[in-house]
Amino acid sequence: MKREAAPPSHTQLPDTAGARILVVGDVMLDRYWFGDVDRVSPEAPVPIVKVGRVDERPGGAANVARNVSSLGAHSALLSVIGMDEPGAILERLLAADGVVATLHRDASISTTVKLRVVARQQQLLRIDFEKPPSKEVLADKLVDYQNLLGSCDVVLLSDYGKGGLAHIGRMIELARSAGRRVLVDPKGEDYSRYKGATIVTPNRAELRAVVGGWSNEKELEAKAHALCRELGLEALLLTRSEEGMTLFKDGGVVHQMASAREVFDVSGAGDTVIASVGVMMACGLSLESAMEVANVAAGIVVGKLGTATVRLEELRGALA
Repeated sequence: MKREAAPPSHTQLPDTAGARILVVGDVMLDRYWFGDVDRVSPEAPVPIVKVGRVDERPGGAANVARNVSSLGAHSALLSVIGMDEPGAILERLLAADGVVATLHRDASISTTVKLRVVARQQQLLRIDFEKPPSKEVLADKLVDYQNLLGSCDVVLLSDYGKGGLAHIGRMIELARSAGRRVLVDPKGEDYSRYKGATIVTPNRAELRAVVGGWSNEKELEAKAHALCRELGLEALLLTRSEEGMTLFKDGGVVHQMASAREVFDVSGAGDTVIASVGVMMACGLSLESAMEVANVAAGIVVGKLGTATVRLEELRGALA
């Protein structure tokens, strides 16, 4: 499908080399099996995929961190992995992407893996392997988090509901006490755990699960502003797929139309959004300008297959 065209941009990309971003959350290994389908199994009415290529990429909070790095900023990542092969692969991939990762190993879990089987550019199946980390490992992570706060400008908390942010309330409290802005990509129906954050960035389905449905823009605005007041947020940034993005903050609402582009794969688009907003805010851009950049970045990344990143060169070209 085509996305609606955004108005011409007036935002210039800043020098991102000095921006320091700390990403905390649930990491995973996104594994892709690419192949061809030319017959149906004689054992069951399912297609047979002849796998010809395997691809592995950092996913979840790890994809947020690599998006930060691809935008030229300093990217630090704090999370938990298992003592297994997927965890080792994840460490190697993150190092290759320039991410400084502090990954606690927990022998009691397996590193989360999302396996996607793709044939003829279509996803046929996804298989998830996951188990939440132990409380002991998460407590140790909180100590490292306090130590890393001093060397970052902005904190990004990427919640995928896998247990890696069990202490998120304390993390937000520590970051705000240290004068750091906190952006949260939320999950689940209980947003009280995000109280005190600077910004939350839900998509439409995620926000609807918390505030209920809306029949028009006025009702949506009232519910979004009520949630901001309830949680003490500076703003709520709603990502709306083909409808673009809407920023709800004190003083009103700002809407950005989606960039005109073929949509190929929306997986990981939220990672790109929170990474782009965080980097731009760390560089001194206003929230409105940061949203504009993130909107363009999201328009680029949905044109790529699977979890992907956006480079500064791509952003400059699109903004121009």
